[in-house]
Amino acid sequence: MAQQHLIVIVIGGGITGVTSAYSLAREGHRVTLIEKHRYAGMETSHANGGQLSASNAEVWTHPSTLIKGIKWMLKADAPLLVNPKPSWHKLSWFAEFMTNIPKYRDNTVATARLAVAAREHLFGWAEQEGIDFDLKQQGILHIYRDKAGFDHAGKVSELLAEGGLPRRAVTPTEMRAIEPTLKGQYYGGYFTESDSTGDIHKFTHGLSLACERLGVTLRTGHEVARVKSDGQTAHVTLSNGEVLSADAVVVCAGVHSRALGAQLGDRLNVYPVKGYSITVMLNDEQSQAAAPQVSLLDDETKLVTSRLGDDRFRVAGTAEFNGFNLDIRADRIRPLVNWVNECFPGVSTRRVEPWAGLRPMMPSMLPRVGAGKKANVFYNTGHGHLGWTLSAITAHQLARHVAQWQAQQRNTRLVMPAPAV
Repeated sequence: MAQQHLIVIVIGGGITGVTSAYSLAREGHRVTLIEKHRYAGMETSHANGGQLSASNAEVWTHPSTLIKGIKWMLKADAPLLVNPKPSWHKLSWFAEFMTNIPKYRDNTVATARLAVAAREHLFGWAEQEGIDFDLKQQGILHIYRDKAGFDHAGKVSELLAEGGLPRRAVTPTEMRAIEPTLKGQYYGGYFTESDSTGDIHKFTHGLSLACERLGVTLRTGHEVARVKSDGQTAHVTLSNGEVLSADAVVVCAGVHSRALGAQLGDRLNVYPVKGYSITVMLNDEQSQAAAPQVSLLDDETKLVTSRLGDDRFRVAGTAEFNGFNLDIRADRIRPLVNWVNECFPGVSTRRVEPWAGLRPMMPSMLPRVGAGKKANVFYNTGHGHLGWTLSAITAHQLARHVAQWQAQQRNTRLVMPAPAV
């Protein structure tokens, strides 16, 4: 019997929504992707740190995170900043975060496995669709200024190795050989040769064009007002009053997934954790020569870097728990610029483009991928700081969940008793 393909609505045109639509379209489903902006990848998938970093798979549910959060609470330029003003959402999120501390080890290993598995799909899709996204496969170097940070990294490396990711310790001399432009004094580092970087926005936009070639309908410039499902048919109401119906709906709406999930009867404790980035424009030959080629992660300042082509240098990081706030604060951008001036003094920071985005973070630090309470409702959201890194594998998993549900539906129809005569 020929497989009947589904009509599927995907809500959200960021990296997870576009990869989900692409994976479903490759299975032959008729997909409509709804995105409120004019183009895909215009919010959190616009200007992140650029790292495809399995080596950054360590989850945050470690006791040290709470200690640092309390210590830095009143420091405006701290890497981790928590607005002390309480809200029920924030309190419930941190309560659930603490219950996941005992799962730190298992969740770190699981995240590493996902990140390694994601590479094959993402690179394969980019090659097949001819997407140029400034891919640079020169590894990621984690840098440490003291013994305590370096020793902790050694323990993390054991967990990453269990998840299938080898990385090696390097001396300060070896660090300078790996990235000669890096200035400063360091205790040591860890280098992951298999990691890479790229421009998430260019990839997301390129894959959205590939989606259209596969028959996906992109409804950009439309916001979702309501979504509901009876388990058989899903109905999505747009802000202009138009109602779209489908066999299934997939919620990939980032930090807005919590509200949409509530309409569908599901609890998704996704919290918006703001991150900042600067894109340093390398407008002269001296800056281009002085900027690093190898991607870096500074564990002390929680900053990551990526070189995007010849003339852009991205620096990103920090975590701010401040609700749905997208203000670009000067006191949060200044440390990023100062870091560039300190570590790469030959790079001109005369022209810097600041940006802020809201990471959709689950308390477990693992994404929510799979079915909801209603049989035809699915989720692919809550990727936190690793949305770019994990997007391809979770989209692949999502397509498998939809296929399993479709097979169950087909089997149910086959075993239904014949009507009485």
